[in-house]
Parts: sequence; C-alpha cells; structure tokens
Amino acid sequence: MTSQPRERVVTLIRGDGIGPEVTDAVLAILDAAGAPLDFEDAVVGRKAEEEEGDPLPARVIESIRRNRVALKAPVGTPIGKGFSSVNVRLRQTLELFANLRPVKTVPGIPARYTGVDLVVIRENTEDLYSGLEHVVVPGVVESLKIITEVASTRIARFAFEYAKREGRRRITAVHKANIMKLSDGLFLDCFRRVAAGYPEIAADDRIVDAACMRLVLNPDIFDVLLLENLYGDIVSDLAAGLVGGLGLVPGANLGREAAVFEAVHGTAPDIAGTGQANPTALLLSAVLMLRHIDLPTYAETIERALLATFAAGIRTPDVGGTATTSEFAKEVARRLT
Repeated sequence: MTSQPRERVVTLIRGDGIGPEVTDAVLAILDAAGAPLDFEDAVVGRKAEEEEGDPLPARVIESIRRNRVALKAPVGTPIGKGFSSVNVRLRQTLELFANLRPVKTVPGIPARYTGVDLVVIRENTEDLYSGLEHVVVPGVVESLKIITEVASTRIARFAFEYAKREGRRRITAVHKANIMKLSDGLFLDCFRRVAAGYPEIAADDRIVDAACMRLVLNPDIFDVLLLENLYGDIVSDLAAGLVGGLGLVPGANLGREAAVFEAVHGTAPDIAGTGQANPTALLLSAVLMLRHIDLPTYAETIERALLATFAAGIRTPDVGGTATTSEFAKEVARRLT
C-alpha cells in the first residue's frame, strides 16, 4: 500500500486587490485534489505597513525561511512614492536569485500564436533593480546598474542546469552589450564561460531590442531566454502576451534556501470583489510549487483538470468567458478525477 506524503507547511501571502479572491479559488482546488499542504498565513504590503510599520515584517521572512517555500498572490507597490517594492525586497532578502517563468500556449484560449513553449529565466537580485539612486544636482538623478560576475555566473549555471534537467535544447542570452560594454559585456562573458561546460545545449545571444522583435514575429525560434533583471522583467511580460496575458502564466522565484511561487499579474483593484478575477496564474504557480516540493502527481492532476476546463470552453471574462472566479475553480475541482 502506498503511504500518504507527509504534509508540507507553506507560507501563504494572499496579497492585495484580487489577491485574496484568486487565493481562495486556488486553495479550494488544492484541497479538492487532496494535496498534503498546510498553509501559514503571512500579511505584507499596505496592511502590514499600517499595522506593523513595515510592508515586509521580519516575521514573514522568518516564516518563509522556516518553511522554505511560499505561495504568493499579487502585492501592490505605490508608484513614485510610498514603500519600496515588497516583491524586490523578498527576492533580495531571501537571495531568490532566479526568476523562472514558463510561457506556454493554453489550448482553448484565444491568442495570436499557437504552439508557444518557451521559458524566461531572469536574474533577480541586481541590475537597475538594486535601487541605488541619488540626486546628482537638482533636476539630475543617477541610477546605478550593478552587474557582478558572481550573480551572472550563478544565473547562467542555473539556466543550463534547468535546461539539462527539463530537456530544453537551446539557451539564448539577451543583452545590450553593444552599448553597455562593461556591465552587459560581463553578463555575456559569464554566460559564454558557463555555456562551454554544457556542449550538449546550444547557446547563442541576441541584443534585447532585436530579441523583442523576433519574439513578436516568430516566438518558435526561442527555447530558453536568459536575461538580466530589468530586461527579464520586460521580456517576460511580453512573452506572456504571446499566449493570452499575465493571467495565464505562472512564476517562481528560486534561491538556495527558499522559493516563492507567485502570480505575475497585478492586483487589478478595478475588478477586486466582483468575481471576475482569473485564478489560473496563481494555480499554475501552485503547480510549479508542487513539482518543486516533490509532489508531481498532484501537480499533473491539477494541470490536467485545468486544461480540461479550458477545453470545455469554461473561462473567466479576461479570456473571453463568463465564469466567475469561484465558478471556474469549482469546474476545475470537478474535473480532478
């Protein structure tokens, strides 16, 4: 007789806006699937700042370090003022150096392209997102772009190990080394040195603007894309647009000691509480999480049920359907068997 897997504790961040709604939908599906998970709630963002004086309280970091894995709905960041990004602070504090975003066509979803199957890997801890800015003189602001050999080599090695494990055939480094010869040049040099140790995986590079054009013209030519932090942020959203939008794409932030799996879309406050939110991105992020913590059977069961729901024509309004968030979740849960 096969024994039941031991229950795994996961830090849960319900987020802002539509975050709590999509979280409830995903938890209902995970529960219906019988996934052996126990969730430990953690509050971040504006509510945490109001109650505790910090949008990312130390106890949240401690929870993720203790559990080593977190599931996170979208958290809002004030634009041009207010507290700094909780997302960036999480990645930097926990050394979540690799952002992984698989982008794949979802059957039954209207999109401009079919057969898209690529992976965007983004360095997560430095570049312009280091947040090192200062006023040089009034009216002149300087932002420092930080690229290090250690971080560039680490993310390149992560990409090649991922490609080797997942059977991917090619990695393309995306950069602007023709202009930023020292910073992007260092990133590219590190990529090439690491690539030499993986002769079975093809390695090439493209300038970021040309890569964006090629993605729109013919995404099939790409397999795995490796990028610095800022380029990766932009290109991963562009890639999501190829398959129908951010509501359909999962995300993972991975480090040596912890991993945070998150929906990559925004908080959508304009539809919060209306039942229109699409839980797919967070659900697929949970699927990535289940695979990460060695529960692949549950991951595959949930993913099959999700695809069967889409194939049956059941969709939320953002992808041309009429199902509410909870109705969609119930339909996925019903197909788990």
